[in-house]
Amino acid sequence: MTPKPATSRHAMVRLWPIGLLIVLAALAYWLFGDRLTLSSLREGQDRLIAFRNENYLLSALVFVGVYGVIVALSLPGATVATLTGGFLFAVWPGTLLNVVGATLGAVVIFLAVRFGLGRSLARRLDGAGGRIGRVKQGLDRNQWPMLFFIRLVPIIPFFAANLLPALLNVPLRRFAVSTFLGIAPGALVYTAVGSGLGRVLEAGGQPDLGLIFEPHILLPLLGLAALSLLPVLFRGRAPA
Repeated sequence: MTPKPATSRHAMVRLWPIGLLIVLAALAYWLFGDRLTLSSLREGQDRLIAFRNENYLLSALVFVGVYGVIVALSLPGATVATLTGGFLFAVWPGTLLNVVGATLGAVVIFLAVRFGLGRSLARRLDGAGGRIGRVKQGLDRNQWPMLFFIRLVPIIPFFAANLLPALLNVPLRRFAVSTFLGIAPGALVYTAVGSGLGRVLEAGGQPDLGLIFEPHILLPLLGLAALSLLPVLFRGRAPA
């Protein structure tokens, strides 16, 4: 009977990164939740532009850090942050800064969840028999295609795309590379919208955030997602 309390304490120790992220997220939302909006960006755009003009490299580094924190804490401001990247740094290097910041934040979530839950859950799934075991083996054989697919399809929430690979014990390098490359097309679209945000804000309008669901943008993204699954289809038809 004595191993159970020790096991319980060990589980609690492993969960501390997730608990820390939850506490920091609650604190950050309480302090800055009302500032991660387009209204706040409209009010502070002159100060942001002045700071960027005087400290371009520093402003880029700060922006990437803030974006990473927003993603790592799952704060409701990632879309505004992406638009801000285009607003301050144009399509290039704004897209690169957006992708780097989002990838860094995603890696933080990934590591916290994998440390707390992912490895133990993956071991249980590996040892499971029947349908669950076969599903886990199939996912392991097709990690690259599946990782790109969940990033390229815009209807899959970003947080879910960070959580699932951690629970399946995907290697960190594979997760980081697929995240960086997989989110780039969508980031390019929103960064391009953000690059014209100054004119929209001056006119008192709102950016078209539904642009990514327009057929001329959504269909190419879905096409890329379908291409990412081709290795799965070919592998499934390959002779045993």
